[in-house]
Amino acid sequence: MRVVVAVDSFGGSMTAPEAAQAIADGWGQVAPGDALDLAPVSDGGPGFVDVMTGALAGTPLRCVVQGPHGRDVPALLLLHDGTAYVESAQAIGLHLLTDAERDPRRTTSYGAGQLIAAAVAAGAQRVVVGLGGSGTNDGGAGCWAALGATADIDLTAGGAALGGLADLRSPVVEAELVAATDVDNPLLGPNGASAVFGPQKGADRAAVLDLDDALRRWADAVEAAVGRPGLRDLPGAGAAGGLGFGLLALGGSRAPGFGLVAEAIGLAGRIASADLVIAGEGAFDTTSLRGKAVAGVAGVAQAAGVPCVVLAGRVEVGRRDAAAAGVEEAYAVTDVAGSARAALSAGPAGLAATAARAARTWSRGRA
Repeated sequence: MRVVVAVDSFGGSMTAPEAAQAIADGWGQVAPGDALDLAPVSDGGPGFVDVMTGALAGTPLRCVVQGPHGRDVPALLLLHDGTAYVESAQAIGLHLLTDAERDPRRTTSYGAGQLIAAAVAAGAQRVVVGLGGSGTNDGGAGCWAALGATADIDLTAGGAALGGLADLRSPVVEAELVAATDVDNPLLGPNGASAVFGPQKGADRAAVLDLDDALRRWADAVEAAVGRPGLRDLPGAGAAGGLGFGLLALGGSRAPGFGLVAEAIGLAGRIASADLVIAGEGAFDTTSLRGKAVAGVAGVAQAAGVPCVVLAGRVEVGRRDAAAAGVEEAYAVTDVAGSARAALSAGPAGLAATAARAARTWSRGRA
């Protein structure tokens, strides 16, 4: 039996390659005769560059950039055939912040701009920026500052400071920009960056309203500076705390992050010749069905007529919704570990035990 293991990273506990290997280890305990094809994936969020590095024969470039909290953090970008692949989460990810530092009114996307600048300086003519998992909500203002924008306020002071913006000059980037995201949220409003993603980053109701107002002022200034009204309403403008908007305003385009990865690793062909597909991520919840990697993998499997099961740290999607997305069954590490906290602590061992549980049902070659 041939099984494709196409899983995303599991939050901060496992990278996508680590998660795939843990599943292979657990599955192999029950069905050692099965052939497992490990195909780690990403939707542009944490692990994007890691997965692309494994798929492409590119040149990695290490650098140090400013994190969302203002401290230096290490980052890695990948250069391949004139294109640089950049992961915004490495510079401005939520995982870089302590609980006390999670305040999207003050965090900055400056480091993401530094990554783009480093890619251009290294000779990239095209920069693909993976968006997702950010701890910021500044509409890309910090990123603009790192790329040379000037204003009458400090663009690196966080999202809340943008409410005082009056004068702005946009930067010039000598490369094609691509925002790699499967999030289709606009910048503002009830489906925008502040309302949908702000609470995950530490914003309470009052902060969400303040941030949305500040981003509206930022959008007014940006659209006037570049002469392109309506950018705020484009799908993906709200990705990564509005960094998507900042990239689109610099002439960037939007591409599905999962699609870029799936093409690079030849996922459709690998799934077409499989008997079973395993998708997975830290939390299989309602957001998973809105363009995340799990939904992408399940969609490819469904199109190929190959059954797909999900392994996740926790499962919050009902059977009916899962089935509609192409998922036959979902297994949670919490069912093995006993609680969400225990599942997180269990790490690869907990995921391996969950994979073994799934193998007992799904493998035709189980021992």
